[in-house]
Amino acid sequence: MASTEQSLLDLTDKDTREKLSLWDRRTDATAPLTDKQTDSVLEIRAAAEALSVPSELPIEDLCSLSSRSLQSPFTATVPASTEDVLLKGFQMLDMDNDRIETAQQFFAWFAKLQANMDQDENAKYRKTRDDLNCYKEQCDAILKDVSAALEQLDSLQKQYLFVSNKTGTLHEACEQLLKEQAELVDLAESIQQKLSYFNELENINTKLNSPTLSVNSEGFIPMLSKLDDCIEYVSLHPNFKDYPVYLAKFKQCLSKAMHFMKIHIVNTMQNLTGQLTKRDPMGLTNADNAFTLYYVKFRAVAPKVRSLIEQIEQRSEKIPEYHQLLDEIHQCYLDQREQLLSPSITSTITELTNQNSKDHCALVRSGCAFMVHVCQDEHQLYNEFFSKPTPKLDELLEKLCLSLYDVLRPLIIHIIHLETLSELCGILKNEMLEDHVHNNASQLGAFDAVVKQMLEDVQERLVYRTHIYIQTDIIGYNPASGDLAYPEKLEMMERIAQSLKEEQMKQMSKESMFSDVQLEDPDGRRNSNVGNVEASRLQASISPADLHGMWYPTVRRTLVCLSKLYRCIDRAVFQGLSQEALSACIQSLLKASDIILKNKTQIDGQLFLIKHLLIMREQIAPFHTDFAIKEISLDLKKTRDAAFKILNPKAVPKFFRLNSHNAILEFLLEGTPEIKEHYIDSKKDVDRHLKFSCEQFIQQQTQIFVGNLEEFLSKVAALKTMAIQGGPTYSLSQQPWAQPAKINDIVMATYRVMKSKLPSTLQSMSLYLANRDTEFILFKPVRVGGNSRV
Repeated sequence: MASTEQSLLDLTDKDTREKLSLWDRRTDATAPLTDKQTDSVLEIRAAAEALSVPSELPIEDLCSLSSRSLQSPFTATVPASTEDVLLKGFQMLDMDNDRIETAQQFFAWFAKLQANMDQDENAKYRKTRDDLNCYKEQCDAILKDVSAALEQLDSLQKQYLFVSNKTGTLHEACEQLLKEQAELVDLAESIQQKLSYFNELENINTKLNSPTLSVNSEGFIPMLSKLDDCIEYVSLHPNFKDYPVYLAKFKQCLSKAMHFMKIHIVNTMQNLTGQLTKRDPMGLTNADNAFTLYYVKFRAVAPKVRSLIEQIEQRSEKIPEYHQLLDEIHQCYLDQREQLLSPSITSTITELTNQNSKDHCALVRSGCAFMVHVCQDEHQLYNEFFSKPTPKLDELLEKLCLSLYDVLRPLIIHIIHLETLSELCGILKNEMLEDHVHNNASQLGAFDAVVKQMLEDVQERLVYRTHIYIQTDIIGYNPASGDLAYPEKLEMMERIAQSLKEEQMKQMSKESMFSDVQLEDPDGRRNSNVGNVEASRLQASISPADLHGMWYPTVRRTLVCLSKLYRCIDRAVFQGLSQEALSACIQSLLKASDIILKNKTQIDGQLFLIKHLLIMREQIAPFHTDFAIKEISLDLKKTRDAAFKILNPKAVPKFFRLNSHNAILEFLLEGTPEIKEHYIDSKKDVDRHLKFSCEQFIQQQTQIFVGNLEEFLSKVAALKTMAIQGGPTYSLSQQPWAQPAKINDIVMATYRVMKSKLPSTLQSMSLYLANRDTEFILFKPVRVGGNSRV
């Protein structure tokens, strides 16, 4: 048994060695070492081989011992003798009774010893191998259990997949059923919802036919909303069965509900109008209770019908029937207001006309102010009932305003005074249109149209009366003797101004004498003195010729007329009238100048004309307008020439020519009248007449002062011209009119004329022109011309 185990053990060791030899064989090593690992093993082996023998070990008889036998625990102590060492060694090998006598015994003993040593050395490996075998068995058992478990799990997975498929199929079937159920429910609800609109027909009919139905009840407006929804829904689905029948029935219900609302609102307004009319059958009220009677009562009734009217207004944009109903309610409301207001407005306007029969401006102002209040109050009252505007209200207010226009227009077309007409234009244009209408255009639209129409009538009348005024008071003006009393008027006014100046100077000297005695308010006294001095200086600087009352009447009338027209009529019309008025004024000035020239002196007539032309140019300068107008005329000269040409007997044969020389064709082509345009500028006309008058004045004054010298110089120039042109040559000293004595007489006569007439001329210029700059400019050419001739 022991040998068997020993053989098995040897076999196992041999297999182990063989297997271990496979680890690091040169080719196909099962566990090859890296170079680094190989180097480490070699270093360990070299260190193990060089291990020194302990010094206490006797080396005489132990030289044959291997290094392995020296690694026992007994080598730590030095035995007493070699025999003791050997004895202990045999005891450890259980050979204390065996004797080695032969080599064979020694080899046997040595083999046994080596086998024991190998067995001791490989014990841990065998133990590890046994443990690994145990682990292997356990792992095999575990793998077996795992395989069984995997088989069970595979079976469970198959069963799960089977159940899952069945469950998914069932779930899908349930979902499909739920989906179909939801679709059926939705379909049922949709059908129910669609049927609800049709089912409401009976409920609405029942409510509308109820004898206790009231439009003011809480359920009436929700019923209207439901009815509108039903009509809208049925109208949007014309493909439904019995669509026309239900739509007609719903429309019938809508008509019945609208009829109830209309009856309620109309009866409310008519009853209120009837009550107010019974209080005042003639519709005539005074100013104190008019507001209470016509506005407060209506405002008190407005909340009763406002809610229904709001419902109608909200639906009027979508449903045509409501829009028509709203128009009928508007018309009813406006008819009731017109029934109440027309008599009252007519009586008020009549009363205002009687109160202001002689003052047209006050009548227009009060009448327009009254209509402004009426329009504003009516708009405010309308807003109490309605929230959406209507053009019918402005039509009613325009109709009411026309009652004022009908009263004022006959009065306007009979006004003859330009002042009244211009003031009316100012009232209508400034006070009414710009102040009232511009600030409240939404409420005064109707009043704006009537006022503009009235303003056009006033402007038309003003233009017409201006034409007549120009013809009668400017062109047809016959000056009185006092109007042409120049320079007596200016001299008289200058004497009056001088006397007033002297009186003021005396008064100022007296006040200055007692100025030291005054103790109270010295600053106020000083300020009054300064004011008086400034006033006196201002009066002294104004010439009598510059006073408004000293102007020639046609000039004064023209400028006053233009000043009144400037802000009253359109610019284009004003340009035409201003041109006509200025032309007429210039003609009247020329006429007056000629009369003064005949009755007085030539210088008076010329200075009169120059002064008034200067006044006109200065006064029309502030008018920011163009005084030029375009006139269109028809020139018939070519037509006349062509007619004479065609009537010529020689042209008869040309009637039948079939070329461009046909007489009829030439008449049609060459006889076309021409339209000519030319501009007339009255402002430039004034400047032209002023320039001509100044040149004429300069020429005549130069002739008066140096006329003799100018005649003498003309003769001298004639002699020079003859000599230059090759005519006979005459000596100037041989001419009888060029003798020194004659020349001396001419020069002395010229000096006497200058000495005698120059002061009077300068005085006349100062009297008429009263402006040193103007006098200097006008007289400078005369002085320059005289000096050049002298």
